[in-house]
Amino acid sequence: MGVMKHPVVVLAGGLSHQRDVSLRSGHNVATALRRAGHQVTETDVDSHLVSTLRGIDDVVAFPMLHGGVGEDGSLREVLHLLDVPYVGSGPATCRMAYDKSIGSRMAAAAGVRTPRQVALPHGVFRELGAAVLVASLADHVGLPLIVKPAHGGSSLGVTRVDDVGNLPQAMATAYAYDDMVVIEEFIDGIELAIGLITTAEGTEVLPAVEIRPVGGVYDYAAMYTAGETRLTAPADIAPASASEAEEIARTVAQVLDLSGISRVDAIVGKDGHPVFLEAGVAPGMTDTSLVPVGMQAAGLDLAEVCSRLVADVAGDDD
Repeated sequence: MGVMKHPVVVLAGGLSHQRDVSLRSGHNVATALRRAGHQVTETDVDSHLVSTLRGIDDVVAFPMLHGGVGEDGSLREVLHLLDVPYVGSGPATCRMAYDKSIGSRMAAAAGVRTPRQVALPHGVFRELGAAVLVASLADHVGLPLIVKPAHGGSSLGVTRVDDVGNLPQAMATAYAYDDMVVIEEFIDGIELAIGLITTAEGTEVLPAVEIRPVGGVYDYAAMYTAGETRLTAPADIAPASASEAEEIARTVAQVLDLSGISRVDAIVGKDGHPVFLEAGVAPGMTDTSLVPVGMQAAGLDLAEVCSRLVADVAGDDD
């Protein structure tokens, strides 16, 4: 007789700018878990969450919230308080990865190649005056550069700046999404997304997914509109670049202590060397998302992967 599979509560939605994406990701994971034989409840993060979790024996939580409480560690802290096992990285890891300035600096300290970068809170930018800082930022980072919110994802609030005169507006756009903004060197090259599946047994690095947006910019529309981006897995890059990208992903996973399903984003510069951009503890799992493409390239079934992750955190023996 087979072992009874743990019931799972998939958490999706939330109040971030990525709510719609989260709902789609959560539904895909819930569907996969049901296919694997789990009893699954899909729920938002609301006043009923605690009673829902406490009302199901031997439950495992599967957070699929993007941005906000889904990635900043706060939801994971609550799950710890409730003594509910969950799939994914712990609170400290979430906080480090969620802040792009912190994650990048930790990777750099471990010897990983990263872009030149400056992080500025809104208060400093406002009080010291934009005009005073803009020229210094451009001189230090160089043009072109990228301006983006320190927290969040889906390329929301991200702007490429080629002319220093456009930098103040780019900063204002990013500050509309976050009080902390990252200004970093733009690296021209091939964008990669490297999925990771981490259990107690170790980390499996998925084949790198090469991202080529039809319009040339991998923005929100390109991410979540079918046909707007060409994804190739394994990426069409030199074997040495692919090997280096895999090593970067493993190093970042170890430094940040990533767990469950995560993703490392990098870009292969003109010199053939990958550069780390950021890590995500709750990558999208929609029909157009990157990690599922990497899973397919590796010959992995989403239902089997998700069920294995549930069993891992529940402490089940094979």
